[in-house]
Amino acid sequence: MNILLKRVLDRLVRTGSLKVTGPQGSTFVFGDGSGEPVHLHIKTRHAERAITFDPMLAVPESYMDGELDILEGGVLGLMRIAFQNMGSGGIDATWSKAIEGLRHAFRRLQQINTASRSRRNVQRHYDLSGDLYRLFLDEDMQYSCAYFEQPDMTLDEAQAAKKRHIAAKLRLKAGQTVLDIGSGWGGLGLYLAKAFDVDVQGVTLSTEQHGVATDRAHAQGLENHVHFELKDYRELNERFDRIVSVGMFEHVGVNHYRTFFDKSATLLKPDGVMLLHTIGRSGVPWATSAFIRKYIFPGGYIPAMSEVLPAIEKSGLVVTDVEILRLHYADTLKHWGQRFAANRDKAKAIYDERFCRMWEFYLAASEAAFRWQDLVIFQFQITKKNDTLPMARDYMAKCEKALEMRDLGRREAAPVEKPAKPARRRKVAE
Repeated sequence: MNILLKRVLDRLVRTGSLKVTGPQGSTFVFGDGSGEPVHLHIKTRHAERAITFDPMLAVPESYMDGELDILEGGVLGLMRIAFQNMGSGGIDATWSKAIEGLRHAFRRLQQINTASRSRRNVQRHYDLSGDLYRLFLDEDMQYSCAYFEQPDMTLDEAQAAKKRHIAAKLRLKAGQTVLDIGSGWGGLGLYLAKAFDVDVQGVTLSTEQHGVATDRAHAQGLENHVHFELKDYRELNERFDRIVSVGMFEHVGVNHYRTFFDKSATLLKPDGVMLLHTIGRSGVPWATSAFIRKYIFPGGYIPAMSEVLPAIEKSGLVVTDVEILRLHYADTLKHWGQRFAANRDKAKAIYDERFCRMWEFYLAASEAAFRWQDLVIFQFQITKKNDTLPMARDYMAKCEKALEMRDLGRREAAPVEKPAKPARRRKVAE
């Protein structure tokens, strides 16, 4: 191991137990020996040099390329040690902080998400094979944070609870119109239409998601009530009683927050209600992970609340309720990671070994960020007038309970979904 990397790790790892074997076979131990041990094998000098100068990007890249193996502890264990030691006199004292600071300073240049660029960014992630997502998502293909009302819930139960939780905050009535911005594979829109007899229009930039969602609407006989369009929300001109957006705001980019809320204000009727569900930071604004930005969500950004609220205020909208969901996404990602691991061979048949290593790192590192860093979920309930909704919040709990009883009554009668067809091997964009 080179002397510089050894010095960095000596300063970074104050707690925990990290063992590193370098390309020449020498092994060094860092930390105080506490906690579950993690053992890395840096297999090449190229990886060793890259990790020394930019560990936040080079570690996942080296892992993807097979130049770094984690012999003990896994990606989650490695990220736990890294995150728990940040700010303790370690990484903050190295040039890594300066690199991350530069990424934060230039974040606006990385998030010029015009309509055409947004479409390309979406294609990089959401137009991956639907068969891949079926390997680790719940049966409704909810690709966003679940809501664990009880810690022992299954993933499917927690995702159903998430839909009820969101629906209750929308205070829907039969016959209303609903816009779903970033409608995914259609599960939420279809649920709202069935549960409340409303008409839903979903918009997405993903061809893959649009096709699956449209097929699902027809299969459930809801094509006259739920319609999905391959369209940017900025192109819409209709007005809606309700607007919901789940897991899409992370792709808007800090440059476009004012545009997003100004457009939402024009699309929402005077007595309308909007529910925005997004990943956020409980801390100060910071840069998107270099690995996530380069390989997973190009153009993506996780905002601090201080970056979101001013844009809402300037648009003339009224924030009527804010909820912070802590650790729910960590548990969601844990389930996804376990399911992906159980189906890893199938994922490899669709893509390849490098993709599988990338996806493993993405899921585990994301779980770690929600467990040991400042990532949370924001749920903003928004209206145009401050008297649109009841003064007390108990209507939400009553609605959730009624929906839970309804869902339990229909569970046994639900049709069994046909197994997916065998997937063909695909290439992933570099």
